Amino acid sequence: MKLPLATLALTALPLVAFSKTQLTLNEQEYFSMPGLDVTAFADIYPDGHQTGVTVIQHGKRVAANGDLRLEASPGQWSPVPKSTKRDVNKTQQRISQALAYPDESKDRKGFNPIIYPDLELAYQVHVQPLEGSSFEVIVDLEKPLPAQWVGKVGFNFELFPGEYFGKSYAFGGDQEANNVGQTGIFTQQPNGPVTLVEGEVLAQPLGAGKTLLIAPEDDLKRMSITSNSGELTLWDGRTNHNNGWFIVRSKIAAGATKNAIRWTITPHADPSWRYTPVVQVSQVGYTPAQAKKIVIEQDKRDKKISKVKLYEMTSSGKKEVYSAKPKAWGKFLRYEYLTLDFSQIKKPGIYVAQYRDQSTHPFRIANDVYDRHVWQPTLEYFLPVQMCHMRVNEKYRVWHDLCHEDDALMSPINHNHFDGYIAGESTLTSFKPKDRVPHLNRGGWHDAGDYDLRVESQAGTIWLLATMIEEFNLQLDTTTIDQKNKLVEIHQPDGISDALQQVEHGLLSVLGGYKAMGRLYRGIIVPTNRQYVMLGDAASQTDGLPYNPKLADNERKNDSSGAFDDRWVFTEENPNRVLDAIGAIAAGARAMKTHNPELAALATRAALQLYKDNHKAADSAGAKTYALVELYLLTGKQQYLEEITTMQDAVLGAIANTGWRLARVRNAFNNQAFSKALDKAIAEHQKTVEAQAAETPYGVPYKPNIWGAGWGIQEFGVRQYFFHKGWPEYADANIYLNALNFVLGVHPGENTMSFASGVGSYSATVAYGVNRADWSYIPGGVISGTALIRPDLPELKVWPFFWQQTEYVMGGGASNFMFLALAAQQHLAGQK
Repeated sequence: MKLPLATLALTALPLVAFSKTQLTLNEQEYFSMPGLDVTAFADIYPDGHQTGVTVIQHGKRVAANGDLRLEASPGQWSPVPKSTKRDVNKTQQRISQALAYPDESKDRKGFNPIIYPDLELAYQVHVQPLEGSSFEVIVDLEKPLPAQWVGKVGFNFELFPGEYFGKSYAFGGDQEANNVGQTGIFTQQPNGPVTLVEGEVLAQPLGAGKTLLIAPEDDLKRMSITSNSGELTLWDGRTNHNNGWFIVRSKIAAGATKNAIRWTITPHADPSWRYTPVVQVSQVGYTPAQAKKIVIEQDKRDKKISKVKLYEMTSSGKKEVYSAKPKAWGKFLRYEYLTLDFSQIKKPGIYVAQYRDQSTHPFRIANDVYDRHVWQPTLEYFLPVQMCHMRVNEKYRVWHDLCHEDDALMSPINHNHFDGYIAGESTLTSFKPKDRVPHLNRGGWHDAGDYDLRVESQAGTIWLLATMIEEFNLQLDTTTIDQKNKLVEIHQPDGISDALQQVEHGLLSVLGGYKAMGRLYRGIIVPTNRQYVMLGDAASQTDGLPYNPKLADNERKNDSSGAFDDRWVFTEENPNRVLDAIGAIAAGARAMKTHNPELAALATRAALQLYKDNHKAADSAGAKTYALVELYLLTGKQQYLEEITTMQDAVLGAIANTGWRLARVRNAFNNQAFSKALDKAIAEHQKTVEAQAAETPYGVPYKPNIWGAGWGIQEFGVRQYFFHKGWPEYADANIYLNALNFVLGVHPGENTMSFASGVGSYSATVAYGVNRADWSYIPGGVISGTALIRPDLPELKVWPFFWQQTEYVMGGGASNFMFLALAAQQHLAGQK
């Protein structure tokens, strides 16, 4: 019988994989062969599509999160199982993971509490290779599903949309009836028609059948999935969650236990495939006197070392100016690394580096390389766009309208908010739940890719800006910031330093809370998840009309006066966090001394009183040292430094957190024994730092947890700036310059973009900001950057919905980058 085309493709595919190559467990405990890796529960973040059965096909993670789920299209706060025991059997070539619902550690508790249903479900997922590139996934249940859960629990396997847009799919047809199965194209956006599935509105399935063929036209992404248990259904998970993926799902049948799910997955693997070498340079460039290093990342099986050629761009095209073989650095993560120092190239110009047939984006060598287009976009765009309680205009564009004028109601008590705010048995103030707290509808910056105000984000930004003013005499005026009319005009100077006005804006929020409550707020955030996940104009998150307690409950339901949408303000007992904020308030007070003396006076009073109220209960040497240093710099009183010397053991025991804070007061201590012990501790600490930096080819430590390491490396760089400033004899400036280069493109993985949006010749212009649904960016925002897909895959996808890779944040995400760029500008200016 002649078979239809779709069926021919499906039946022929496994034959392609039968070769001498075979998926085999490696030392990192995942299955591997040329062109294909399959991990099983090696990672820990199902909320972020990052665990379960995962396929890395020709170097790219194309599918992940293969596991039992309770919904066809789960979201960020959907129930996820707990992992209990993982067994890697190299003799049997099998990985088995035991899991169970519920996860008691997340059930209505923790930072992001999840509401679990009344279901106890224990099971195992087994993954084992078959022939060639095929592998089998088997799910065994400890006992059959309760009757009410039949038809609701299924095995989900998620396909990353960004790899499949415009690719085709086909379900196997009925060979006896000679029918072609359902076919389609993976669309750029989710489309209807929609249907109600288990109480959730979803797009109707894209197809169903026992076998699914994915991207048959693309040898690097072709994959087939065959179910030997239930039917496969393909869903578009973006219908109900913007950050969803395509989902292949099979339901668990009634009464099933052993082999409740049994799939064969066959990704096509080209045995001759090798990872294309990646050439990494700063997307901004270098000053002539700066140390310059090219890092090359290539396949671990690729032992050939070719020459790097450096070309200068001239009016007649490329002109080769340097050629040399890089040095072998060694293995890091899953790749082999080579490095080439080209510091001897000092001639100003535009350059491109080439290794084999791979070229970098153009980069500059110039004395003024940091003088424009580097740190400036953060101050010109990102900080203004993030400003709360303002209308933000940019010529023809409105970034957002006047927002959150209805701030804020006192939060409920005994409440665990879904985004990490926890209210205890008291409001800790004279305000009762739902009371309106005054002075909170001014100042502050929207944190992260959402619109809440965390005190640590506000304080961190205040401190960094105030310190940049002191360290680098930061003076730039490109923006009108009108607090009276709550109006921002980007690229419309008003004659006042933008940095000073931004410090003022942060203090207005933090001190507004102090003025109203006599204490700091923990955070200000919307009460409902629907508001929280809203994307678009910040002004539409609430209606701007303060809550009206005089209305009866039944009237409020149909009223638009802000009855239910007002943000809540949370408080907490956390002396260590208060001391962190004190340091920022004290720094802000110094910055405001002439710009806004009244605000400076309030900040000074608040810092002194808050320290008096909280320092005895605080137990963090880092927080105490921070507060005491900043209070000394504010008041000039030696008593604050003397208190640091009484904490000598604690300070020296936490030198990584305390030492850099002490750099600006190193010579102000009147205690020689303390100073001598401090110098010794710094010297030892810097030896550790240098050893950690030498563990990577990038000259900085890179050990991400979930989020990309960019923010942490920036903060590390800022700390190293101060270590170098205070103890140049022990701390090398090149380490913090390496941290800056890491952010600007010299980092692991095939994506060499600058983490700073709009900065450099190639940067993150699809980011997890408040405009992420538009696949857009905010200039000067800095993404978290290259994440680690465990155990060894560095990944930075062009995808606006990966908060762990492309999110912006306040409190250091962008302002630490700005600080580092200014530090480099100042340091390298002295080497001209």
